[in-house]
Amino acid sequence: MRIFKWITKDTNINFLGADKLTYFISTLAVILSIAVIGLKGFNYGIDFSGGILIEIKSNEPLNLEDLRSRLSLVNVGEINLQTVGENGNEVIIRTEADNLDEAGQRAAAAKIKKILGDDVEYRRNELVGPQVGDELKIAGIIASLIAVLAISAYIWARFEWQFALGALVGLFHDIIVTLGLLSVFDMDFSLTTIAAILTLAGYSVNDTVVTYDRIRENLRKFTRMPQRDLLNKSLNDIFSRTLLTGFTTLAASASLFVLGGEALRSFSFTILFGVIVGTYSSIYVSTVILNWFDLRKTIEAGKNVNPFGNVE
Repeated sequence: MRIFKWITKDTNINFLGADKLTYFISTLAVILSIAVIGLKGFNYGIDFSGGILIEIKSNEPLNLEDLRSRLSLVNVGEINLQTVGENGNEVIIRTEADNLDEAGQRAAAAKIKKILGDDVEYRRNELVGPQVGDELKIAGIIASLIAVLAISAYIWARFEWQFALGALVGLFHDIIVTLGLLSVFDMDFSLTTIAAILTLAGYSVNDTVVTYDRIRENLRKFTRMPQRDLLNKSLNDIFSRTLLTGFTTLAASASLFVLGGEALRSFSFTILFGVIVGTYSSIYVSTVILNWFDLRKTIEAGKNVNPFGNVE
């Protein structure tokens, strides 16, 4: 209860006091993320790489070496086995099988099931041809670019260009750092992951828009307050909302990450760490950048302009 009262009470935190440190942290995080993505790449899921994925569950712990030996009779190239959970009775069988067409993949999957027998529970069974995987990868990239461009256009129309610049830098910071984390932790990169990244982009922009609305309101209200103090005040005004929104989203995504199983692990991981990165950037990237400009001059110039940039 005391923690709840502390979160909801008025705060007076000097957020911009750490701006030089956060410039360095944010820049370093983006550079390292780009380097990791370039050097290591992504662990593409079955959606993009194509192949066979079968998830099984047994009543008893499974011996991976024995299982690998039995499955080596199937002519599909290298087979990867991954245990799920702590009991050792759930295993994901994955093979790219890029040398097989769709009919060949179905035949290989049937042979794998015959070897495994009826003593296991089949929880997932996915087959994706290599051509379909490439098409899905291209479609996913195009969909992501269209979504980011649409969000960028909305931000540019919604705010003065200085605000729009800060919001866009924060958005790209969140996406790049989250992609870097997916690469570092070798999480599956699939259509579900792209959905999570776009969800994160919406969350990040919403957080930034709320912050910017308060800053613009305070700029008109406190005409003599120094800009740095005004930015700090605006951040403190909505700090309780930021924390409560972040905590509830983190609680839901953490539950999915722990209890959602392997199918939702990449999605929940992206949301879980993306919310942390997005909350950080709305304060220490999008808002801190505004202090580079004379915002009062911007607001004075735009007094006769409505929020969507049309002259009233």
